[in-house]
Amino acid sequence: MKIIVIGAGAWGTALAASAARSHDVRLLARDAAQAAQMQAMRLNSRYLPDVPLPSSLAVVHGDAVQAAAIEADLFVIATPMAGLAQSLAALSGVSAPVVWLCKGFDGNGLLGHEIAAQAAPESIANRQLGVLSGPSFAQEVASGQPTALVAASSQAQVSQAMVEAFHSERLRVYENSDIVGVEVGGAVKNVLAIATGLCDGLQLGLNARAALITRGLAEMTRLGVALGAQAETFMGLSGLGDLVLTATGDLSRNRKVGLLLAQGQSLSQATASLGHVAEGARCAAAVLARAQSLGVDMPITQCVVALLAGKISAEQAVALLMGREPGREI
Repeated sequence: MKIIVIGAGAWGTALAASAARSHDVRLLARDAAQAAQMQAMRLNSRYLPDVPLPSSLAVVHGDAVQAAAIEADLFVIATPMAGLAQSLAALSGVSAPVVWLCKGFDGNGLLGHEIAAQAAPESIANRQLGVLSGPSFAQEVASGQPTALVAASSQAQVSQAMVEAFHSERLRVYENSDIVGVEVGGAVKNVLAIATGLCDGLQLGLNARAALITRGLAEMTRLGVALGAQAETFMGLSGLGDLVLTATGDLSRNRKVGLLLAQGQSLSQATASLGHVAEGARCAAAVLARAQSLGVDMPITQCVVALLAGKISAEQAVALLMGREPGREI
């Protein structure tokens, strides 16, 4: 199977390296110097400095425009959410499945499959599109540690192509037809991880952490169902699984943002210190706006948005959540 991965960040590199053990994989890096260095040194020194790349993985300079000219069995977009629309438009003419790895809502409050509909509306009905998501840190996948992911698409052949490309003895890939639920889970868990990092940074205890994760899952599910997702999707890998990992794992960039905010850093200071994109900080306001447009109550997300905007302090966010009126657990 010939696979083109567009974007040589941590996650794109990790999946490309994993798939290259069984398939013909070409990883496209937008920066020419980075591509040359990775190909020569067999290492992504910026994002995965401790993980050698397999000799079978080809790293070249290019982006989605160059990728569209290559014959392949599967195209994988591994850019941040902000680059998804441009990449999808560039790949509008390819006949092979196109899938993406990014998680979030864009600045207009759109999920990946909605962005795809706008990027190439004249051909969307005939496109083979999907998303690969689930609880996964790039470092662990690149190192070959056991991981389980979800291949989501409304078209079975696209999910099956992702399974064929990435399923291995160390990486399990499950099919799911609920692309809306999978995308909502992947987006909202990043926002909730900021809240949990804040909770841990303020040393509020494990009881508080458990409450935040559980009530956060309820928020995620309410929004997903309002958008047309299946409620049971949120009890799976792309919902509860990804939320638990991102909210509690030390490798989580979004959780790290919450920890730094609890220490008194501003959002700009916190994100600058990461060296990576924290999608939760980027899309929190869009998540809240989409929820409010649907009449969905998301109090944790609302506090995160106010905190990121500098309108309330970390302590005030906790007080607002704890001061809410009693109610039924729904």
